[in-house]
Amino acid sequence: MRWMVIGAVVLTAAGCTGGATVKATQPGHAAGEATQAAPETASASARPVAGGCSGSQVVRTGGLPEVRGAAQGAELWGLLFANPPFQHGKEIKIVWRMTGDGPLRASAALPDGTRARLAWGPEEHGGSTWHKPGQEWGTGFVFPKAGCWRVQLTRTSGSGYVDLRVK
Repeated sequence: MRWMVIGAVVLTAAGCTGGATVKATQPGHAAGEATQAAPETASASARPVAGGCSGSQVVRTGGLPEVRGAAQGAELWGLLFANPPFQHGKEIKIVWRMTGDGPLRASAALPDGTRARLAWGPEEHGGSTWHKPGQEWGTGFVFPKAGCWRVQLTRTSGSGYVDLRVK
């Protein structure tokens, strides 16, 4: 995966199965417009971390790895409590921040239809020191096999996803 900052635009290039995709993210996008994984601020301290796929760039800005999701009608962020790529068969904790309204629903699947097990959550969190927009929930996923997993998150208003690599 490669990323490049040009002014306030972050370009990412990635592919899960060989074909590269290039996406641009610009701060101040229109409400409801899909956004793609990029650091919230394009600072020199944001370092790409291996483990994203299909354009979901995983970055580390000092603490735990983070991923910004593609979303419609919402903004979506994930805080990863393991370094990607994740090990299949092990429970992985991910904390989500998502704007919108209503309860959060979470699921994960491979392109072949294989579904991950949601071991727990989504559990709403009252607050934390992780500062991203929206309400916060925790989840625990068990990914049964290797691949590029799409984690889908939906609320009554707003939906989004991130793609994460599992080995």
